[in-house]
Amino acid sequence: MKLAAIDLDGTLLNSKSEISKENAEAIKRAGDKGIEVIIATGRAHFDVIEIFRDSSLKPWVIGANGATIHDPQGNLFHSVPIGREKAEGILEWLEQQEFYYEVFSEKAIYTPQSGRELLEIEMDRLVSANPEVSLKDLQLAASKQYSQSGFAFVDSFKSIPEHAEIYNILAFSFNEKKRLNGWNQFKDTEGLTIVTSAHHNFELEHESASKGIALGKLAEKLGIPLKETAAIGDSMNDESMLLVAGKSFAVGNARNEIKKISQTICGTNDENGVAQMLNSL
Repeated sequence: MKLAAIDLDGTLLNSKSEISKENAEAIKRAGDKGIEVIIATGRAHFDVIEIFRDSSLKPWVIGANGATIHDPQGNLFHSVPIGREKAEGILEWLEQQEFYYEVFSEKAIYTPQSGRELLEIEMDRLVSANPEVSLKDLQLAASKQYSQSGFAFVDSFKSIPEHAEIYNILAFSFNEKKRLNGWNQFKDTEGLTIVTSAHHNFELEHESASKGIALGKLAEKLGIPLKETAAIGDSMNDESMLLVAGKSFAVGNARNEIKKISQTICGTNDENGVAQMLNSL
């Protein structure tokens, strides 16, 4: 194998949203042995850079679920934005339905001022109606969402600068019926791809943006055949790259759908599954 594509949340990052010493050392060893290790994530590139700030690792980054590719120096190599008119139509609907949302651009993640208040209301309603639901677990899920860097708060999508290219729109809700309604609203929209990366969200990108497509473009750029690539992930936004990679791995905490399409299942993200994958390569 000459290239290894690694998802971040739920895969490389453990349950504390940290990169373990074992995983970091395995990435370095892989690099020393000539394996190009890249990060493939739904996060924005600038957020990934923040995560790796205190590390010597400077990988290629497939960001925004494949809508962007940045080189190790931080230069934008490739991007596939959602058209502005289509993006504004999506955001108008999400605002009307009172969704918390995030809009990923090159420089910031735009999110509504009222968004976190909306999620607080959803949490209160869900716990009140279902006493068996853990408020602590809901708050943890929300805090992980808020832990990203680069947020810019806006009154409405209309305040997002016109020059800002929109790569990804993430909608988040603790209300399952509301979330399913959102999925059904956009699942057949021409020109869009819809994926989910966690239990409470769905994400929208241009139809030509996916981790799998981006992995193919990057492999071609680096002169590496896809059969010489490997990929590891845990969620449905990883499916496309696992299907095109020469070798596919799932961490032990991956969704069953991801395990079924993966050739090898490693330890969980708290058991250094990424290190196991890289060591096997």
